Amino acid sequence: MQKKQTLLMVLTGLFIGAISVVLVKCGNPGNMGFCIACFLRDTAGALGLHRAEVVQYARPEIIGLVLGACIMAVAGKEFKVRGGSSPVTRFVLGFFVMVGALMFLGCPLRMVLRIAGGDLNAIVGLVGFAAGILIGVFFLKNGFSLKKSQPQGLLEGALMPVISIAVLVLLVAVPSVLIFSESGPGSMRAPIWLALVAGLAVGALAQKTRLCMVGGLRDAFLFRDFHLLYGFLAIIVAALVGNLILGQFHLGFTINAETAQPIAHTDGVWNFIGMTLTGFGSVLLGGCPLRQLILAGSGQSDSAVAVLGMVVGAAFCHNFSLASSGAGPTPAGKIAVVLGLVVCTAVGLLNRQKAE
Repeated sequence: MQKKQTLLMVLTGLFIGAISVVLVKCGNPGNMGFCIACFLRDTAGALGLHRAEVVQYARPEIIGLVLGACIMAVAGKEFKVRGGSSPVTRFVLGFFVMVGALMFLGCPLRMVLRIAGGDLNAIVGLVGFAAGILIGVFFLKNGFSLKKSQPQGLLEGALMPVISIAVLVLLVAVPSVLIFSESGPGSMRAPIWLALVAGLAVGALAQKTRLCMVGGLRDAFLFRDFHLLYGFLAIIVAALVGNLILGQFHLGFTINAETAQPIAHTDGVWNFIGMTLTGFGSVLLGGCPLRQLILAGSGQSDSAVAVLGMVVGAAFCHNFSLASSGAGPTPAGKIAVVLGLVVCTAVGLLNRQKAE
């Protein structure tokens, strides 16, 4: 059984890496076949929640991830509606996970896709990500918990899939009510049908395998369990091979035309610190942004609250100039990341459970 689970995890990682490369080839921004942070940010812009004109598009990938997870959870009789575990705290943690991700310019999934595209800035981010997870593991070992969730009514679990369907209907049937970028990353997009199918497939596979970028490193540090890490590594391998075949691999740090590191910056200190915040906050939440989205589609209202925190965080980052750009981080963004580390530390300290 364990071998079958490991094989499925590896195959899932290989599929995600391969389809991510295809999505870029078909129109998505470079090294961004999937990025939960960026795509939630784009979707928030499409709904008018922020005013950054270059990052506004209701990403079908996000819709597909939620619905794919929902379909797989229902089919596997794993759609269990639970929630009520420190919802405001989870909202705030989701907010600051997004602040860290937009400092780095990508979620943990995009981080590994950037590495597979040759972006050495993402390796700096990976080191920071691992550091943040280690900090989170320290709090877990010292009794951190947001308490148990409780069974809830069906409506609580169904709302996130329903919202996703509503956005899909708007995108396909009445796109005039949404905002579409005419330039920048938001204008770069794969065909709707391909993006949606890719999201559905990845959502279903991620729900089945419990794939999690944070969980892979967390379990390796805590239990010497490398099961989830295999998926993490398989994504890099498949995306690397695909990028090499399609000529999308550009090794280097710089972002000029020769090395073509898209939607990235070269400030190593803040790449490191931004992903430290994302890793730390994600451990406290119990999973990376991808995992939170998958759980939200599987009936977990706690994760849905965390995702809503990320959406608001993304809008806040662009409305108040916290997000980085190719020119690097902003002063306000640096302050927000430091504040996020302080808040996460406070959450970790104030939610330690006494040993019985």
